[in-house]
Amino acid sequence: MSVGDRAILELLQPVVVALGCELWGVELHSGTKRKLLRVYIDREPDGVGIEDCERVSRQAASMLDVEDLIRGEYTLEVSSPGMDRPLYNLAHYERYIGEEIAVKLRFPYENRKNFKGRLQAIDGDEIIMLVAENEYLFPVEGIEKANLVPTF
Repeated sequence: MSVGDRAILELLQPVVVALGCELWGVELHSGTKRKLLRVYIDREPDGVGIEDCERVSRQAASMLDVEDLIRGEYTLEVSSPGMDRPLYNLAHYERYIGEEIAVKLRFPYENRKNFKGRLQAIDGDEIIMLVAENEYLFPVEGIEKANLVPTF
């Protein structure tokens, strides 16, 4: 997570919680013309609805305008993390032990960056995955992107 993402997360966390939701994560993408700030929110046990996204969007936009953390024009998108939800931190991984996940590493391991398998456990700041009957240990900081793999 970048310094900018972390500052946005810290700014929005109390706002989202005050509105009865959980701030799942933020992603700031720089496009050619304008930036995109994607804010993921969740709510137990039923998930978020469009009303939750609208309320959070209004409050987040106000806070971001006042604090001016994002230079230039940007688009704000507030949504549920969905069934293939991204995993950003150890607490997220811990929630989904036993589930199938897909990870993309920052640097290749055994000549590959992409792994899909069952999340077995957390060991300190590392995750243990079972991929095709082989166990792998990956430090969370070495993971560029991770998502839950939905099962139907």
